[in-house]
Amino acid sequence: MNFGIDRLLADASLRRELKGRRVALLAHPASVTADLTHSLDALVAAGVNVSAVFGPQHGVRGDLQDNMMESPDFTDPTYGMPVFSLYGDVRRPTSESMDTFDVMLVDLQDVGCRIYTFVTTLLYVLEAAAAHGKAVWVLDRPNPAGRPIEGLTLRPGWESFVGAGPMPMRHGMTLGELGHWFVAHYGLDVDYSVVAIKGWAPEAAPGFGWPDTRVWINPSPNAANVNMARAYAGTVMLEGTTLSEGRGTTRPLELFGAPDVDARALIATMHDLAPEWLAGCTLRDIWFQPTFHKHAGELCAGVFIHAEGAAYDHAAFRPWRLQALAFKALRQLSPEYPLWRDFPYEYEFDKLAIDVINGGPALREWVDDAGARPGDLDALTVPDERAWAETRARFLLY
Repeated sequence: MNFGIDRLLADASLRRELKGRRVALLAHPASVTADLTHSLDALVAAGVNVSAVFGPQHGVRGDLQDNMMESPDFTDPTYGMPVFSLYGDVRRPTSESMDTFDVMLVDLQDVGCRIYTFVTTLLYVLEAAAAHGKAVWVLDRPNPAGRPIEGLTLRPGWESFVGAGPMPMRHGMTLGELGHWFVAHYGLDVDYSVVAIKGWAPEAAPGFGWPDTRVWINPSPNAANVNMARAYAGTVMLEGTTLSEGRGTTRPLELFGAPDVDARALIATMHDLAPEWLAGCTLRDIWFQPTFHKHAGELCAGVFIHAEGAAYDHAAFRPWRLQALAFKALRQLSPEYPLWRDFPYEYEFDKLAIDVINGGPALREWVDDAGARPGDLDALTVPDERAWAETRARFLLY
């Protein structure tokens, strides 16, 4: 299998279109070739005129641990070109930074979830490129969560840096494919191309999206492995709650819990409410103590989600429903539990974080409605999932 960056480097005819043009690279630590050379080094070695580098959330170096930690602009110490942060003073490329290149290569490893901000950064880059007459090439990479679709569609008026448009939480597309959808959905007049992956089989075991021949490198500090990528469409909702998502542990966004949670009772209640929503994975009750972030230094009881091993069923696993069910079970066990965390999430100051994450209040309202049953959430969600399957079909490249 060859990712987009590998195909570009191997095929001189692809690189010919870059000759005589200034090239920018949007990258992070996971932007590497098959032999683990960083894409910037590989492109420079191949003779590409890289005139600027851009970094998404967590920075080109991937050094910033938490959300809403901004990266500065700087000068690359090896090659001397400017490095522009798209998660610092600005989220969108400025006119000044757009003047430094003719073609931008986007080489970002995504995890297949609407809220993962590389999706929105791609949209902002495409919009800026349309406004400034620049070209954008996505050097495509696999979606490690594969093709499954899950979650409510983002509602009008709920667009944010974690919600680039009306797609469900688990979109099942690559960044290259999403770029085509953005261009069509927003009617962008932009020179857009995808250097496609060769040999990707998103439904093939054992990776179901992630090839077992490639090394996993964290695209962000807390995206440590494929299990995280599979679970993330559900566990990311924990960022809008008082429950720990495992930041400050060695397995963030694969687990959840708090000092005042009875993990075994919670799992049992989840099984009672909707056992079909727990298919395809194994839940294990655990203890953990975060070294930082929520509940730092406190012993927490929690649940680990194993979307891996012999029990993993890719088609059956539904992480968004699983996490929603955990919230519902906690509400049943402790109706007054202070579940929702009220803070400015990704600079949205007038909305609850859980609603920003879900692109509307429907998930929270279902959790808080004592009379609402799992079937009521399905009734809202299944039509959204079916509609997205139809919408995305013409944009799929693989």
